[in-house]
Amino acid sequence: MKKPELNPAWPESWRASYPYDLEEVFGQVTSQGYARAYANRRKQTLELVASVVPGSGKILDVAAAQGNFTLTLAELGYQVTWNDLRADLEGYVRLKWEKGDVQFAPGNVFEIDLKPEFDAVLITEIIEHVAHPDQFLKKIGDLVLPGGHVVMTTPNGGYFLNRLPRFSDCHDPGQFESIQFQPNSDGHIFLLHEDEIHSLARKAGFEVLELRLFSNPLTCGHLKTEQLLRILPASWVDRIERGTGRLPAAFQRKIHAAMAVLLRKM
Repeated sequence: MKKPELNPAWPESWRASYPYDLEEVFGQVTSQGYARAYANRRKQTLELVASVVPGSGKILDVAAAQGNFTLTLAELGYQVTWNDLRADLEGYVRLKWEKGDVQFAPGNVFEIDLKPEFDAVLITEIIEHVAHPDQFLKKIGDLVLPGGHVVMTTPNGGYFLNRLPRFSDCHDPGQFESIQFQPNSDGHIFLLHEDEIHSLARKAGFEVLELRLFSNPLTCGHLKTEQLLRILPASWVDRIERGTGRLPAAFQRKIHAAMAVLLRKM
């Protein structure tokens, strides 16, 4: 993946994406918590994809933003289709594209014409921005081949710092349609709980093959632990992360901020 040089003449969406790229893939870390949380999510995502999709499989990356997963998977040999509502970001992804098979399908995934030809669909950090996560999962299911997979990451609704409502408790999700699809954590509408993931998956025609909880308050930099992350050896932080991953399930649901889910279309 090529590292572009910041250009003041870029479109606003490109300039907004660039600092995230520096943090996520080019090693210029300003927030240890953000960088570690992203690295954890990236690791979980790539492991789940590799566990079910052959190296030459076809993958759709939905709401892929600046395309870091798209480009990484293409470099690993996958045939990847990039999608995002912000069509102007296609040019930014092309600027970083160095090698691999990448196709582009910008637009609202509910509206664009895509065939059900994908071995896997990637939906990372998007379902929490959608007013109707049940409808969203059903639409994603329409794009996956029979027996194909969905790899999803999303914040864990059971995390003790979460203050957002449960989707299953909302009688009128339509009230949030006007604010859906907004970027960053300010655009979160619902944070799904583990039991809701199972229910939504079943109704959309999926089975949950695996659900991983990860990123504790230290590795996220929450509770003012950012300064600790700057001084603790990385091996210590990794050891703590592994330790919280061995706690009983009820504790893990409370102290892990993120989840990665592997779904299979039934």
